[in-house]
Amino acid sequence: MQKQFYVIVLFTVFAVLPLCALADTSQPTTLPVIQTDADFDPDTFPILAWNRIPAQDTEAASRVNGIESIADCGFTVAGFVQAEDLPICEKLGLKAIVAPKGKSPWSGDGWRKLSDADIDTYVREMVADAGDSPAVLGYYIIDEPGTPAFPTLAKAVAAVRRHAPGKLAYINLFPGYATIGAPDRSQLGAASFTDYLEQYVREVKPQFLSYDNYMVLYSDDFQDQQRAASYFKDLIEVRRVATEHQLPFWNIVSSNQIRKYTPPPSPANLLFQAYTTLAAGGRGLSWYTYYGGGYGYAPIDKQGRRTETWGYLRMVNDQIKSIGPYMNRWHSTGVFFTSPPPVADLPLLPGRLIETVKIRTSLQRETSPDPSLMVGEFVDENGVDHAMCVNLSLAHSINIKPELGGGGTLTIISVVDRRRIPYDSENGHWLVPGQGVLFQITLQDLQ
Repeated sequence: MQKQFYVIVLFTVFAVLPLCALADTSQPTTLPVIQTDADFDPDTFPILAWNRIPAQDTEAASRVNGIESIADCGFTVAGFVQAEDLPICEKLGLKAIVAPKGKSPWSGDGWRKLSDADIDTYVREMVADAGDSPAVLGYYIIDEPGTPAFPTLAKAVAAVRRHAPGKLAYINLFPGYATIGAPDRSQLGAASFTDYLEQYVREVKPQFLSYDNYMVLYSDDFQDQQRAASYFKDLIEVRRVATEHQLPFWNIVSSNQIRKYTPPPSPANLLFQAYTTLAAGGRGLSWYTYYGGGYGYAPIDKQGRRTETWGYLRMVNDQIKSIGPYMNRWHSTGVFFTSPPPVADLPLLPGRLIETVKIRTSLQRETSPDPSLMVGEFVDENGVDHAMCVNLSLAHSINIKPELGGGGTLTIISVVDRRRIPYDSENGHWLVPGQGVLFQITLQDLQ
């Protein structure tokens, strides 16, 4: 499926809300607990290949560019598969989002034309075709609906709950730069991105939030500050709504050259998109797209061959697949940025744990305010504190020295194998462009 693109109305994202209020610097007395009836295995961090999986004529084709290649590239979820693909997903240890063959109403208008009985039959047959395969994570419902479709989609989500308890009704939402306005006269069908998200949660009663935002590449690797702003503002706002309603959220980001005038995927911008999602508390990561189709520089090109992007993406996926399940059990308690932030009006340090971060680049020896750093703070199920720091430069490696407000110690958790590595406070820690580092924190006043 070719995803829809948007008339970019950037001024709307700046009027959503004052973002500095979104990060609570105090220790919460009651931590928000994720509430969802979808059966998310905490040992599997969803990394979704966002495509219909093409029919595979031979085993060799499957290895090169089919479901086997998805597993080999470090994905944990195949999307979107047919029922006959489930046995190979089981064999490879992949979860799957199932879509019916040849009759899926991909658009909101398609769903709105179905009667209540048709909706129930549609979902029931999709569930029956998939059988009792343990690979099934959920069922594809729709991509990028506007508010007019929400009443019907609520019935589809309810039907999935009824016919496949514990399975996910997969719906992905528009980004904040889609057009706003009256229902049936704009893409969102709402006065703002916030209204759109809140109406979705209120009416559809979803099991999670998923949205897409491709502004990292659209902004020319963050050279265009206006477009760059919408990436962070969407991420922070979706996090706020998800936290408020105790829902997990997934982010769909770009793994192709989204337009011929935009940069291609690189190790830096792929790392950046993945680690900023994790630092914000995201519980799932989707890459659009795995197959080239109408796009350049995708992991699999139009001839079905692996590209350089495939190798970059496997590197990033392997890191997220390692630490993602670890972070699945944590609560996100705050998101902060060093000053000056990459774009205006983002919440600044100090946080509850990290007061400030000294930064220097590979090109200068003194402390520098540029580039910026993103800091996500967390507490795990045992009350142990953690923080993730992300290098927001796509051009420079940086050396960071986090300073804790109450004193204490930092220990690095390896993104390769989760081993504990002593933090060298004298020499700091280096991050390549877009890279994140995960710290375990022991505060002095807790010892």
